[in-house]
Amino acid sequence: MKINNYLNRIIILYDNTSISPKLKADWGFSCLIETEDRNILFDTGGNGKILLENMSLLEIDPKRIDDIFISHQHFDHIGGLSAILNENSKAVVHIPRSLKGIKYPNKVISYDNSQVLYENIYSTGELNGDEQSLVIKTDRGSVVIIGCCHPGLKNILSSLKEKNIYAVIGGLHGSTEFDQLKNVTKVCPTHCTKHIEEIKELYPDKYISGGAGAIIEF
Repeated sequence: MKINNYLNRIIILYDNTSISPKLKADWGFSCLIETEDRNILFDTGGNGKILLENMSLLEIDPKRIDDIFISHQHFDHIGGLSAILNENSKAVVHIPRSLKGIKYPNKVISYDNSQVLYENIYSTGELNGDEQSLVIKTDRGSVVIIGCCHPGLKNILSSLKEKNIYAVIGGLHGSTEFDQLKNVTKVCPTHCTKHIEEIKELYPDKYISGGAGAIIEF
């Protein structure tokens, strides 16, 4: 199984903050995950117009997307889904079992348990009947992308097949389970994370700033 350099980079497309005045900040989250084989859109923010405009400014063609992974059904994560599907009818859509009503020609796969999507890429499955996270294996360890952390950070991380976690990226909501990040190499708290400053203070060497336009390279 080839893992070395499998994950190339993650580009944050939609977030509560922005690293550039040209990119619109808005409540919600979306990022593009670029691997050797797949371009995966993780969540779609709250507004399709903003998402597409930010993608255009970042020179990302919606038709480049191979897969759309939806963490959960709250508006700030699925608000841009129809806009993307209007632009791309070939992307495979990966959803938690609780999300219903996608009426597009795209192939749709729903998950309630942990499931491999592709080699080195899998879903945690829908935890607590609410939210799934995406896990990508790299030679440095697993990279975990989280939408809002509703099931709890400990619950999400303890569900992983492999315990060597390189990075945690995404919304951590009001989680105060800071000890769960102790053995993680990198952390990029975004979107709904209430305790970003505390995480930054506790783990200054691990902390990566988020915001629309931020790029995390591997």
